[in-house]
Amino acid sequence: MKVLFALAGAYLLGSIPFAYLAGRMKGVDLRTFGSGNLGTTNVLRLLGAPAAIAVYALDAAKGFLPVLFFPAAFGFPARGGWAVLCGLCAILGHVRPVFLMWKGGGKGVATASGVFFALTPLATFASLVGFLTMLAGTRTMSIASLTGAAILPVGVALTIGFGSLLFWVSLGVAAFVYWMHRANIGRLRRGEEPKLTFRRPGGGSIDGLSRQGRA
Repeated sequence: MKVLFALAGAYLLGSIPFAYLAGRMKGVDLRTFGSGNLGTTNVLRLLGAPAAIAVYALDAAKGFLPVLFFPAAFGFPARGGWAVLCGLCAILGHVRPVFLMWKGGGKGVATASGVFFALTPLATFASLVGFLTMLAGTRTMSIASLTGAAILPVGVALTIGFGSLLFWVSLGVAAFVYWMHRANIGRLRRGEEPKLTFRRPGGGSIDGLSRQGRA
C-alpha cells in the first residue's frame, strides 16, 4: 500500500504544470501561443530566460525529489526498482498531467533529467554536456534534446553496466523522448525546424503570436 501511495504521489508531483502556471502569472495560456507545448523551450521563447530557467529547475525537481526522498519516506530501497518506477510516474505526470485533464503536458525531457540525476548523476552529466554542446552549436532545441537522450543510455552502460536495470530504463526513456519528438524529427528531415529564439523579459505583449510547429 505504501508503494501505491508513493507512485501516486510521484505522478501527482509530476503533474504540477509549472510552465502553465508561469504563463498564467503573465496572463497567458502557453498552450495557445508559440508551439503550444508546456515545456522549457516554449517558456523561453515567450516569457524569457529567467522564467525558462525557473520552469526547467522546477520540472527537473519533479523527477529528482521522488526518486531521492520517496524510498526513505515510504520504506523501500533507494535506487531500486520502486524508486525507478516513482521516477517514471513523475515523467508520466509531466507528459499527461491530471491537473490539465491529461492533456497539454511537456515532452518529459526536464523531468527525466531530474530522475536520472538522482539515479545516475555521472551519466546524466554527460548527457547534459552533449545537450548543451549541441544547443550552442545548432541553436536547435530538438537536436540538443535528442542528442542528450541518445547519450544517456551510453553513459549508463559505461558507468553502471550494460544490461543493468537502469540501462534498460534509460534506453526506454530515450526511445520515449524520440517518440515525443517525432514531429520535430520530421521537420528536421525537411529542413523546416526553427532555430531557437526567445523574447526578452518585459519585451512587450505576445498577443497576436500564432501557433507554430511543436518545439
